Amino acid sequence: MTEPIRRITLCEIHLPLREPFQISSGTTTVRRILLLELETSDGLSTWSECVAGGRPNYSPDTIDTSWIAIRDWAAPRVLGKSFANGAEIAAALAVGFLGHQMPKAAVEMGWWALAALRRGVSLAEMLGGTRHQIATGISLGIQPDPQTLIDKVREAVAAGYRKVKIKIKPGADVEHLKAVRDALGTDPELMADANSAYTLDDVGHLRQLDAFDLMMIEQPLGQDDLVRHAELQKHLETPICLDESITSLARAEDMLTLGSGRIINIKPGRVAGFTASKAIHDLCVAHEIPVWCGGMLESGVGRAYNVALASLPGFTLPGDVSPSARYWERDVVNPEWTMDEKGMVEVPWSVPGIGVEIDRDRVEDLTVRKESVE
Repeated sequence: MTEPIRRITLCEIHLPLREPFQISSGTTTVRRILLLELETSDGLSTWSECVAGGRPNYSPDTIDTSWIAIRDWAAPRVLGKSFANGAEIAAALAVGFLGHQMPKAAVEMGWWALAALRRGVSLAEMLGGTRHQIATGISLGIQPDPQTLIDKVREAVAAGYRKVKIKIKPGADVEHLKAVRDALGTDPELMADANSAYTLDDVGHLRQLDAFDLMMIEQPLGQDDLVRHAELQKHLETPICLDESITSLARAEDMLTLGSGRIINIKPGRVAGFTASKAIHDLCVAHEIPVWCGGMLESGVGRAYNVALASLPGFTLPGDVSPSARYWERDVVNPEWTMDEKGMVEVPWSVPGIGVEIDRDRVEDLTVRKESVE
């Protein structure tokens, strides 16, 4: 890519969820979403999404800190400059600029989409993807009682989802998962996601999860604690999948060295973009570690980037790339993301760039603040 980015426009929208989404650290009813429009000096433009939430409960990044980081630190590093490849822009956003992975990712991934447009290819092809369909899982928030969870899982399986992720926390874990298995048997592919709700004191309790034939238990312990995850994995038959702990290629290498887990959830926003995501993917393929693409309650913009990433060959497990209607009454892209009856999402292989158009009127109606940097 030769033409530099000349303008980045930040836009915060408030997108109501169809239903509240609860994890161990909080509940979301309206998703604050930070969208970026990136424009080049010769008229190309695309949109990207910063996946940071409104509070620092999943990551230190928030929408408000990300706004500052993009406006004051990330944008000045890329505006007016040309980058030959993703590694160059990732390096420009890394040197002397600690943390702020999610705002960095929004800018870096937007560059990848512009590069795809420049070449006239899909974002999936630009990344080196191989799949034209993505197996899709669903993420279910913490439910008030086991019967409600059973009903939700039954609906998900009937809809065709290939994996059901069940959020858990102390007091809403063993009983809930047992109830689902008792009601639905062993056929549904289930996993549990704890979002760091437990400690090593809970080893005995967590060992009870081995009885439920789970694909994995995701991030049971603290986000920065690879050593204790390694100790916990010794006591569990169920594979541990790391999410919050994997913020870079180095952290993934440390996981392998320590034996802290057996699966990695790659979220590009969490690792500062596609360059790091691809490097982690390649490492895991070399070591036969399964990977999958997790979700962050993205709009259809962020979903486009996840679908493209999940087309890479190492993403062998169903990802959290649910269709738009799973979360939103109306998305901000056309066409909205859909899933077939077999739980597959089509990769927009023949459409250059991210594969969907932004509904500008919808975005404008939902916008609560906007600012351009050039």
